[in-house]
This record gives sequence, structure tokens and C-alpha cells, in this order.
Amino acid sequence: MIRRLIYIIMIAAMPLAVFAQKKEISQARANIKSGSNLPQAEQSMRKLLADSANRSNKKIWITMLDAIRKQYDQGNEKLYLKQKYDTASLFDAAHRMFVDMQRFDTIDAMPDRDGRTKIEYRKKHSEYLNHLRPNLYNGALFYIGKGRYAEAYNCLSTYIECGASPLFRAYKYSETDTLMSKAAYWAVFCGYQLKDARKTLHHTYLALKEKSHIEPMLQYLAATYMLEGDTIRYLQALHEGLNRYPRNHYFHKQLVSFYSSEGQWDKALETADVALKANAGDSLLMVTKSTVLLNLGRYDDCMALCDTLIVRYDSIPSVSLNAGLACFNKAVAMDVRGSRNSRKADILGLYRKALPYLASARKALPEAADKWGLPLYTIYLNLNMGNEFEEIDRIIKDTK
Repeated sequence: MIRRLIYIIMIAAMPLAVFAQKKEISQARANIKSGSNLPQAEQSMRKLLADSANRSNKKIWITMLDAIRKQYDQGNEKLYLKQKYDTASLFDAAHRMFVDMQRFDTIDAMPDRDGRTKIEYRKKHSEYLNHLRPNLYNGALFYIGKGRYAEAYNCLSTYIECGASPLFRAYKYSETDTLMSKAAYWAVFCGYQLKDARKTLHHTYLALKEKSHIEPMLQYLAATYMLEGDTIRYLQALHEGLNRYPRNHYFHKQLVSFYSSEGQWDKALETADVALKANAGDSLLMVTKSTVLLNLGRYDDCMALCDTLIVRYDSIPSVSLNAGLACFNKAVAMDVRGSRNSRKADILGLYRKALPYLASARKALPEAADKWGLPLYTIYLNLNMGNEFEEIDRIIKDTK
């Protein structure tokens, strides 16, 4: 009895719901006709479409699409007449039309109850959007200029994906549109700016067809692979970048930094040498190489390179530090390997040689006491420099 009563109430309520829906559609149509309250008209139709019972109702879809189109036309007219208008709103409306007309196309292409398919709007909508499509690309560039990368990415992704959409099958964008690879590059750029790995990588294959942008593309990809923790592809991108563009400091700096952090000093040196072939005399690269040589224990090579740098560029503090550490480390290694008494003169000679380098580094790099502090402490102790020893002893204690 209760179920029957509920059923009767539901049946009775249905005409009221249908009447309310018709009223909403009628009001939206009136707003579209008058060109007023268009955002409200659009939202009211979206609200109806949110109900699964209405999702295949073409009348609601067409009303919503007409509301969006009217907003776009109004904005376009104002810009043409040089009236005050938010340009972003125009591009946003264009993007919504592309997204929603493609969604509607799937509804329009659905077979009826008898299994028959009659697509009513595809030709009309595709012709209209084909004319409008350049504004997706232009809108993306507008958003990029404003630093609004999420909106730019959405426009570009929609622009690209039109190539695979049934709505635009007749236009064969993937074969005929020469801007597709450029659009993909800018989509990758936007994904990179957003630090969104999925968006950065989504259009990578197509973007790499844009030959003029391969160099920055490899940088974006390397940074994204590192963000994802994909070390293999990170190194692949960096090595490809180094081989193609050895004058670009990004690739060799990242590679040297990675190999240094992993203690792979041989590979770090190999990278520095490759980069120096294309950037002969580059002071920063030479300093980097001196650091790698120091960590490899190639102290004589390190000192020779540092002396060359000091002659050419006497104002790079890290060069004096590397030279001093190379002398000091060589003395320590000599002390460890053999009898101290038999090698004492040589060891003290190296300490004396290291001293001016490290003293210079101390003056130029006061914050680097963890690097020059202990070596100077050892040198002052072995050279019987009492006052200097006491001073450095206090500095080391203060930094602990």
C-alpha cells in the first residue's frame, strides 16, 4: 500500500517537474533572444544536464550552446567596436564552445531506440568551430603572456585534440594544420611552468616535431623526468641536449651536478671535457673541471689548471680554494703513504705552497670555514705558526 502511494505521488509530481524544466528552457531561450542574463541561461542549462535523466536531451544542449555562442558573439562585437571588454572572457567562451560542442556531438551521434543513427548538428557545428579554431591558439598565447598557464594549456590541448575528434574528421587537422607542433610545444611549456608532469609530457611526441624548439624541449623534459624521479630518462634527455647543444650550460651543469652527487667523478670529468671542447676557455667550466679533478685525487692536474685560471682570472675565490686543497690533500696523501720522517721536507713544502691559496680563499670565502678551516689548522700546526694556529682553533670551535 505504501509503495503504491509513493508511486502515485511520483507520477503526480512528474508533470510539475516537466513543467518546471520547460519553464527554465523557455526563460533561457528568451534571455538568448534578448541577449541578456546569458551566463545565467548557460548555468541553468548546465544544472539541468547534471541530472542523468536529461543528458541526452538535445533541446537542453542546444539551448546551452546557443547561450555560450551568444556570449562569444557579444564579446567579439565589443572588441571589434573597440569597446571595453575582458578579452579573457572571449577566449574562455570559445574554449567552452569547443568542449561542449564536442561533448554534445557524442550525444548527437548516439543511435535511437531502433538502432538508427542520425547526426543532425555535426556539419553545422564543425563548420562554425573550424572558423573559430584559430582563437584557441591565439587565446593560449594571450594567456601565456599573462602568466595564466592553466588556461593556456586547456586551450592548446583542446586545439590539438580536435585532430582526433569525430566532430572535425572532415578537416584532417593532424595532416593539414601546420601549427599543431607549435601548439604542442607551447602546451609542454605550460605544463612545465605549472610543474605538472602529466601535462608536460602529454603532447611531447608532437612537440618534438617542432625542430626550432627542441633545445628548450629537452630542458623541460629533463626537469620533468627529475621531478618524477625517472633518472634514466633524465640522463637521456641531458645527454641528448649536451650532444646537440654543447654550448648550452644547462645540460652539462645538470650532468656534472648529478654525477658529482653520485660520486661518479670520472663521468663528471668526461662531461666537463665534452663541454669545454665547445666552450674553450670558459672560466666557469674550467673551475668546474678543477673541482672534479680535486675530487678524483688528480692533484697535480688540479693545481696546474688552477694556476692557469689564477693568471687569467685572479678574482675567482673557488679557484684559490681548489688549488690550496689540492696542495694540502697531496701532502696528506704523501704523509699517509710513506714514512713521515723521510718525506717530511716534501710534505712541509706542500703545506707552505698551500698556505697562500687557502689564506686567500679564507679572506674571499669567510662563510666556507668548513672547507678551509681544518686544512689551515693542520698547516699552522705543522709550520709552528702559534698565533695563527690559536686563531684558527677558535674559529673552528666557534663553527661547531
